[in-house]
Amino acid sequence: MDENRIAIDNHVFIKPDYLNHKHVSGNKKRKLKYNLLEAKILQKNTLLTFGGAFSNHIAAVAYTGYEHGFKTIGIIRGEELHHSKQLNATLSFAKQCGMQFKFVSRALYKNKMTTEFVNQLEDEFGDFYLIPEGGTNPLAVKGCEEILDDIDKTFDYICCPVGTGGTISGLINSSAQHQKIIGFPALKGDFLSKEITKFATKTNWELVSKYHFGGYAKVNKDLIQFINQFKATHNVPLDPIYTGKMMYGIYDLISKGYFKKDSKILAIHTGGLQGIEGMNVKLKQQNKPLIV
Repeated sequence: MDENRIAIDNHVFIKPDYLNHKHVSGNKKRKLKYNLLEAKILQKNTLLTFGGAFSNHIAAVAYTGYEHGFKTIGIIRGEELHHSKQLNATLSFAKQCGMQFKFVSRALYKNKMTTEFVNQLEDEFGDFYLIPEGGTNPLAVKGCEEILDDIDKTFDYICCPVGTGGTISGLINSSAQHQKIIGFPALKGDFLSKEITKFATKTNWELVSKYHFGGYAKVNKDLIQFINQFKATHNVPLDPIYTGKMMYGIYDLISKGYFKKDSKILAIHTGGLQGIEGMNVKLKQQNKPLIV
């Protein structure tokens, strides 16, 4: 294997896609690549997107706008955040990058992609290029299809965290015939399979949905201990929302004999490390162990 793959042991390797950019790392850079080109073709000067208070996507779009000369608007889930005295690390970073926020109620947020709501946003903010929550659309999937290269065809299994389904869809589309793509959802619920089916062109994939640790941004002591031990042993940081849960799941599945004997597993490290700081704030408030 080459330097772009980190050997964890004889069977498990990590593709450190999180090293591809300091602030817009991993799958976020992939998802935004062709959306940025499209926005420029359409002569849009403003990017508008959606996300929660700890969204990697919000931070990535904010910095991308700053880097490439776009204005950025973030529609943030949680109206109560508007009255918060201090923004968390993710939103503070996005604000420093020039992003303008609109905080909306959770009820309104559920209808964020309806024509009526988008029209209201256009009335309020003017013309913009719309990027969905998590960045997933056909152009994002196209970017994620570029994660795998010819060397990766030597692996039997490709594993990745799953948020909105764009990354795993790209991996499925660019995978080799003999490979199986396994996704580890960070959220509870069965809606992701339907989303992935919209974009995936093959059927060689499976979602393993029992490693969400209670849902999005939910953690426990076992997960935190695993993340800290993994970094101490392999010098690879994992975030608690996506990659930490994936790696925990991979090793639990190995212990249960899920993977074929002597097979090689490639785990895609999709980034998300900026979320560690925000999670540690929550853990400290709850008097729980921190991510180091």
